[in-house]
This record gives sequence, C-alpha cells and structure tokens, in this order.
Amino acid sequence: MKKSILHIVLFFSLITQLHSQENGVVAFTLPVRNSLKFNKYALNPTFSFVREQNKYISITNKKQWAQFENAPENYLVSYSGRFSENTGVGIGLFQQSNGVYTNFGGILNFAYNAVFDRDSNLTFGTNVAFYQSGIDQGKIVSNFPDSALNNTEKSSVVTINPGINYGTMFFDFGVSVNNLVSYNLNTSELIEENPEQSIQGHIMYTGFLQGSGFFDSSKFSGLVRSEFKKDQTVISGVMMLTVPKGIWGQAGYNTLYGASAGIGLNISKQIAVEYNYEQSMGELSEFGNSHEITLAYKFNKKYRYNYSDDEEDGSIFSSSNKKRKSVNKRKASAATSESDKERFRANRVASEKVKTERKAQFEAEAKAKEEAKQLAEAPSETEEVADIEEKQAEVEEVTEEVEVDANAEELAKAQQEADAKAKAEELAKAQQAADAKAKAEELARAQQAADAKARAEELAKAQQAADAKAKAEELAKAQQAADAKARAEELAKAQQAADAKARAEELAKAQQAADAKAKAEELAKAQQAADAKARAEEIAKAQQAADAKARAEEIAKAQQAADAKAKAEELAKAQQAADAKARAEELAKADAVAKNQIENSSRAEEIVEAIGNAPMDVATQSMIDLTKLTDESKIIQEDLLSRLNEKMASKQKDLDELKQENDLRDQGIVSAPKPFKSVTAENAALEALKADVENVITNRDEKIKEIEKLYNERRKKVKSKQDPVNVIYLDAIELLYKEQQEAKRAQERLVSTLEDIKIATDIERKRRIKKANYDNEDDRYNKDRAALNYIKESTAVSAEPLTESDFDFGDVQSNIQIVKNVAKAESGYYMVIAVHADEAQRDAFLTKAVAAGQSNIDFFYDVTSSKYFIYSQKFDYIETASRALKNKNNAPYNSKMSMVRIEN
Repeated sequence: MKKSILHIVLFFSLITQLHSQENGVVAFTLPVRNSLKFNKYALNPTFSFVREQNKYISITNKKQWAQFENAPENYLVSYSGRFSENTGVGIGLFQQSNGVYTNFGGILNFAYNAVFDRDSNLTFGTNVAFYQSGIDQGKIVSNFPDSALNNTEKSSVVTINPGINYGTMFFDFGVSVNNLVSYNLNTSELIEENPEQSIQGHIMYTGFLQGSGFFDSSKFSGLVRSEFKKDQTVISGVMMLTVPKGIWGQAGYNTLYGASAGIGLNISKQIAVEYNYEQSMGELSEFGNSHEITLAYKFNKKYRYNYSDDEEDGSIFSSSNKKRKSVNKRKASAATSESDKERFRANRVASEKVKTERKAQFEAEAKAKEEAKQLAEAPSETEEVADIEEKQAEVEEVTEEVEVDANAEELAKAQQEADAKAKAEELAKAQQAADAKAKAEELARAQQAADAKARAEELAKAQQAADAKAKAEELAKAQQAADAKARAEELAKAQQAADAKARAEELAKAQQAADAKAKAEELAKAQQAADAKARAEEIAKAQQAADAKARAEEIAKAQQAADAKAKAEELAKAQQAADAKARAEELAKADAVAKNQIENSSRAEEIVEAIGNAPMDVATQSMIDLTKLTDESKIIQEDLLSRLNEKMASKQKDLDELKQENDLRDQGIVSAPKPFKSVTAENAALEALKADVENVITNRDEKIKEIEKLYNERRKKVKSKQDPVNVIYLDAIELLYKEQQEAKRAQERLVSTLEDIKIATDIERKRRIKKANYDNEDDRYNKDRAALNYIKESTAVSAEPLTESDFDFGDVQSNIQIVKNVAKAESGYYMVIAVHADEAQRDAFLTKAVAAGQSNIDFFYDVTSSKYFIYSQKFDYIETASRALKNKNNAPYNSKMSMVRIEN
C-alpha cells in the first residue's frame, strides 16, 4: 500500500508541475500559502507594501508530504518589505526538489502605491522570476538506461506575475495573474500550455480587537483567495491573530492541499520564528502532513509612514514599560479632556452673560435713536440707521473678541493646572513607589536575617544529631565486628569438617564415574563400528543410484547436443543462403550505382553535344551546372542509402542470432549467453545516418526544382518544344523526378524495416532476460546454497590478518542501487560488500571473508545483470540501513560497502 501511495505522489507531483512538452519545463509556483506574516509578496505582488510596515530577511523551508522518501522540498531566502512611503520591494532565491526534478532561481518584486486619501489607496505590483529546471541525475537509480531521461535538457525560464490591490481602512480587494508570460530562453519561445497559469482574486480584512488583559489591542487578519486555473478552481482562506506581546497564531484551509495551522513568536525585537503544519485532506488525505518553518530578522525603521503605521510588535523577552507609559498618557489625556469640558462650559456661560448685557445696551440706544428719528427729517433717518448698524457690528465684533480672549485665557490656565496636577500626581506616585520599595527592601532584609538565623539553628541541631548518630554507629560496628569474628571461627571449624567429608564422597564418586565411563566407551566404539558399516552401505547404494542417473543424464544431453547440432547446421545453412542472397543484392546495387554513374556522365555529355555550337546563355550554363550537382548528390544519396541498408542488415543479423539463442534455450539447449551490446552509440550513429539521407534527398529535390525553374524560364525565350536542349532537359527532369521517387521509397522501406527490427529485438532481449542463464532457477539456487555452506564449514579463520589488497571486490557500486524481481530474496536494504559475475571470483571472495572472521555472509543473484551481490546484513528500513552503513567497522572486506535495495 505504501509503495502504491508513493507512485501516486510522484505521478501527482509531476503532472502538477511538468508541462505537457517534450523538453520537461517545470511551471513556476512557490508553495508559500499558509503564512500572513512573511513572504506575502509570493501570494500577490502588491503585498510587499499592503499592510506592511517593516523590512524582513527570512529563510523558509517547506517539506511537503514528509512521510515519503524524496518528497517535494522547497527552500526560500528573501529580503522584502516597505522601503519608502509609497513603495515595497522584495528579492528572493529559491530551490525546489520534486522527485528527480530540481528547480533553482530567483524572484524580484516591486510594488507602488497611489494614495487617494488617508483611508483609500491603489497599489500596483509585479513579480519577475528567473529559474532553471531539469533532472538531477544523481537521484536516478535504475538497472536500465532511460533515453527519455538522459536526453532531457535543463530549461531556463523567465515569468512575469502582475497584480493590483485596492485598500480601505479595514478591507483590501485585489487581483493578480500567475504566470501571465512565461518565456523559455533555451527554445526562444513563449510557453503556451502552462498548468499553473491562473487568475487569482482575494479579499483581506485587517483590524484590532478592543478589550483588556492579554488580548488588548490584538491585531486580526483574514485572507480569502480564489485561483481560477484552466482545469480547476482552488479556494483557500487563512486567518491570523497577533497579540502585542509578539505572539501570533494562524489557521487556514485549502480545497486542494487541506487544513493548516501555525504559530510564531518574536524572540526579540528583531528575531522571529514561525512554524506551520499542513494536513492533507479529501482526495489527498493519504499523502500525510507537511511542515514549514521560517526564521526571520526585522530591520529597525528610520521613518514613520503615514499609511498603515499604527502598530508596534512586542517580544516575549522585552519589558512592558512603554505600554504602562501609554496607559498613563491615555489617563492623563482623559483627565485633561474632562477639565477642558468644564472650562468650555464656563466660557459658554460667560459669553452668554456678556451677550445679554450688550443686547440690553443696544436696545436702549436703539430706543433713543428711534425717538430722535421721529423728530428728524427723512434724509437724516438713513444716516442714523447706518450708524446704528455700524455700532451693532462693532458690538458683535467686541463680543466675539471678548469670547475668544476669555476662552484662550481660560484654556491656557486650565492646561497649566492640568500639567501641574499631572506632575504632582507623577511625583506622588514616584514617592509612593520609592517608599514602598524601601519598605519592601527592609522587610526583605529582616526576612533574610530571620531565615539565616533559623538555618544556623537548624544546622547546629543537625550537627548534634549527626555526631550522636555517628557515635552510635561506631559502637554498633564494633559490636558487629566482634560478633562476626566469633561466627567466622565457628564457621571455619564447621567448614573444615564438611570439606573432609566432601573429599571422601568425591573420591568414591570419581571411582564410580571412571568405571561407568570405561563401560560407555566400549559400548560407543561398538555402536560406531556398526554405524560406520551401515553408512558405508548406504553411501555405496546412493553412489550407484547417482552414477546411473548421471549416465542417463549424459545420454540425454548427448542426444540434445546432437539435435541442437543438427538444428544449428540447418540454421547455419539458411544463414549462409541469406548471406549469399544479401551479397548478391549488394553486388546488384553496386552495379546499378556504377550504371547510374555512367548514365549520369553520358547525360551531361548528351547535353553538351546537344548544345553544339549554339550560343551558351546564362540559363543554359546554370542548368548544366545544376545537372552536374544533382548527379553528384545522387551518388552521395545512393551511397548513404547503401550504408543505411548495411546497418539494416547488421541489425537483422543481430536479431537472428538472438532469436536463434532463445529458440535453442526453449528447446533445452543452454549455452553461455552473449553479452548485450551497448546500443546507445550504435543508435546515435544510425539516427545521424538517417538524418544525412533525409538531408541529401531534400537538397537534391531543391536542385531539381531549380533546374525545372530554369527550364521554364528558357522556354519563355526558346518556345520551340523541338529545341534539342529543351527536349534533353525535359527528359532529364522527368528522369530525375523518377529517381527521387525511387530513392524516397527505398528510404521509407529501410526506415520501416529498421523500426520493425528494433521492436523485434526488444522482444527477444526480454525473452532472454526472462529465461536468464538457467532453465531451472531452483537448480541454480540449490547449487549456490551448497557452495556457500561448503565454504562456511570448510574454511578456518586465518592466523595472519588479511588486508584490503587481499580482496577482489569486483564491480564497485555507487549511491543506492535498486534491483527488482530477485528470486529467493526478500525485499529490503542489503549491505553489499562485493559484486561478481564469475562464480570462481565469488567463491574466492567468500572464502577470504570467512577466513577474515566474517561468518555472517551471504549473497543473492540478479538475473537482469547476471551478477552475484555478496552482503553481510539486511534491513527492512532505510534509516537503520543508513546508520549501519555509516557505522561500519574497519574490517578489510567492508572497505567498499554500499547499499542495494531489492524491490520484488
């Protein structure tokens, strides 16, 4: 079950990150999704500025699905944060390991903020990443070379990820595009099919909690995101609570990766650490858990920003003096505000009184003027009204000035009184604190003196008790010594008597035992003689049966050998006939090539003769030159096709030999198998030859088309079809096209035949591997067990110490090798100390290892590589195997020890 889960994990990881392209380009994605404290710019490029006040340098490690070997692991080192009033910047380096794939690169971030007002702003940002992806060859362990993995090249990719965010007092709304543009520098092409390309939207809330105690002024943040990819939609949410003491907790859920929880704390004002745990759920529940840890350093701010700079982070080891000061300040300001209110009320009463007095005066003057108005003439009434209005305006101005002056004076006095009162209260509190501290110190000193006196008395009493106890113990020991001496003397006397009696009894028993032993030896000798006679008779019978069986087997083998010889002769004759036929075909092809060369030379001569003494124009000269070139390319083309045919014949011969060997093995005729050829270089040469054939055919097609083009241009000038040059060139062009069609058919036939031979060869190779070197695996295994047991029983430990130079280790292994489908062996991790393909070399190493003191030695046989793996220990888990490999002793046979894993 665990093995199948591992395969599912690797498949899921590769499908998620690997593009559907042949060059193996890995999509850009950073798995930083569970933290709202650090590396937020990886979620949205504007988050290096949004709700950010400080600059951090952080190191993050995330191990995903930690229960599996070679699970995805990510490292991110970044420096990011707010760098001015309206800008945020980030820079990071990352490395991602996903099975055999690795991804290394860097990311640059920039964010700019446009302020509408204090509580409304718009932020723009972008992430530009450059990375290289490819296969880590050091992590590939396999018995068979995989051309698909060996031919995969590293890719260098640049990707752009823009984003935008609109922020209010408490909420943020934003959109970003992941992998908007991805450009492959190796192929100089845009990556069109990118599974990680998506549009992401988010809503974030940031606020503070009002209360008292530990959670007073705590900050709460919540983020909800939605990623809309081509084939799926992922919704996630994270919330974080930060208390002023410098501790924060996080919790979240992702519809794809599951639930997460984390905690962080400020160790000091600058240093912080954070841990996040993620548990897979739903369809990925069997994948297990993931771990993420971040270590960060915060730089001190030099400026106070206008936007989002209203909080301070504490730490678990810092004092809370600032908090007390802020509390006292709030209390003082509250008291000041109350006194201000009283002063404002008094000012309003005084202002009302002044207004009332001025109003009464104004009414009296107005009444007097009204009486004068009735006596005066009409023109004078207007002037009096104006005077009244001016006086009224003056009265109002004076009233306002009085009110302002009164308010200002009273506010100043109130402020002075409040400041004096606050200072007096602070001095009183400081005096109280000093008095309390002095009293506490006096009490502490008195308490220390009392404690010291009590401890001294206790020590004196304890010393007296100890002295009395020591005297009593000395007296008791003296009494015990006297008693022991008396008992010892009594025991000695009793022991002497008992010894004398025991010696007498032993002598009597020894005499009886000697008599019984003599009788037993006589009986044993008689029994041995009888047993030896019986065994000799049994061995003789068994030898007779074995000889009869051996003769029968020899007769059967001789018959099989005769049959095999006859079949081999028939196959040899058939092969000779096939070779003769192939040689005849090759000679025929050589004759055809020679004939074509003669025809080509005569064709050029015919063209020259046809022209005769006619004027040589440019088109005619070009056609002659191109005709010569096509004739030369034809020779090269036919030579390449001939070489390709030879390659096909060689491949067919290897296939026939391998098939013959497998057929004989199926009939019970076993011979030493021929070693497999290393087909990598041969296949590379064959592919190069096929490419050369394709190129020369293409080039010759182009030259023929040029000749035809020149012929058509000449026809425009010399329109007569009976013109000798036109007739000859028309015939030559038709012949060239016919030859090209035959060459293309020959090419297609050879390529198709080579592909069929390749498929058939793979089948025969698998037949041979399946059959291995023995028809009966049990016979080989029993023979190997017998050889090992004989070596262990017959080899004695060497009197002289052996050295490393005395041992032949065979094929030295590197890294962890994986061997599959090993018969008669359990799956697990083996401590292999030597590898041999020859039985004699295997037995020689086993003999020397046993002579050097290693009795716990064994080996298993790998059919695929036809090699014996000699080992000393086997473990079920890689952890214990790794410890054993690391802590191996310095025995000479352990110097080349390596780990081999068997998977059955």
